[in-house]
Amino acid sequence: MTVSITLNDDRSEKIRYNYPGYPIYMREALLSQYPEYRAPSHWHDDIEFICVLSGGMKYNINGEIVNLKKGEGIFVNSGQMHSGFSDDGQECGFLCLLFHPMLLCSVFPYENDFVTPLIQNSRTPYLLLCPEQAPAAAWQQEILSRLRLLYRNRNSHTAPLRALSSFALIWSLLLEHAPADTAKGKRQSQDLTIVKNMTGFIQKNYRKKISLAEIASSGAVGQSKCCRLFARYFSQSPNEYLNHYRLSKSLDLLHNTDMSVTEIALSVGFGGASYFAETFRKRMGISPTEFRRQDQ
Repeated sequence: MTVSITLNDDRSEKIRYNYPGYPIYMREALLSQYPEYRAPSHWHDDIEFICVLSGGMKYNINGEIVNLKKGEGIFVNSGQMHSGFSDDGQECGFLCLLFHPMLLCSVFPYENDFVTPLIQNSRTPYLLLCPEQAPAAAWQQEILSRLRLLYRNRNSHTAPLRALSSFALIWSLLLEHAPADTAKGKRQSQDLTIVKNMTGFIQKNYRKKISLAEIASSGAVGQSKCCRLFARYFSQSPNEYLNHYRLSKSLDLLHNTDMSVTEIALSVGFGGASYFAETFRKRMGISPTEFRRQDQ
């Protein structure tokens, strides 16, 4: 199974929630389900949690890379650019759970006193959850245990209510243990805003022929700064990011449609089937046809 990304008007990811009417998302995945063992970098307003079940991965948050191993996890705050990946093709099984902050905003005092302070905390774009490292073991283990339990009970008819209850407790633990925010002004840096605009432009226009100049223009920066920001945030050039995103969209089409390889190549923005097949084999280790056959 592969994962596709759709965008809202502000170019954040549109989450396909598990339960109609409830902004909650849970799934189990393998890193090998993504091209080159690398999920496309993205952002959203939802709070994200990753729990590593097996193996390990690196996780990139706004250009800062951390290592996650079995039994560990991470909390990613709202609005942060993030993705998981492996440089050496190491497999990683993980849970991904997302909750929109609106779940905790039933009345304004909750939002004002408890939700907004953590979302706008400039020192908390993320928090590692490493329960083996004292003295944080107890509260971090509590978070990871509750997340795993939520996933196991995801098919219960009361799952959304369980998620609301657990998310409230998890949020209180994060709020109590987050570093004090001593910075003034908005948390989000200008560079992060520029990166969001440029990646959003790519994700909106990947089907078309896109030049480096157009990508840079979407962020209102020069081409040199555009390349520096992609290197800093993603360790990729703009063109590598574009091809990786196109490839991730092609996996979804190979898995879920009967379109021909040529049709898929053209629909995701590759100039032709031969270049698509060459890029696909280089990054996936097999041809598109072999992938489709293997995926059936």
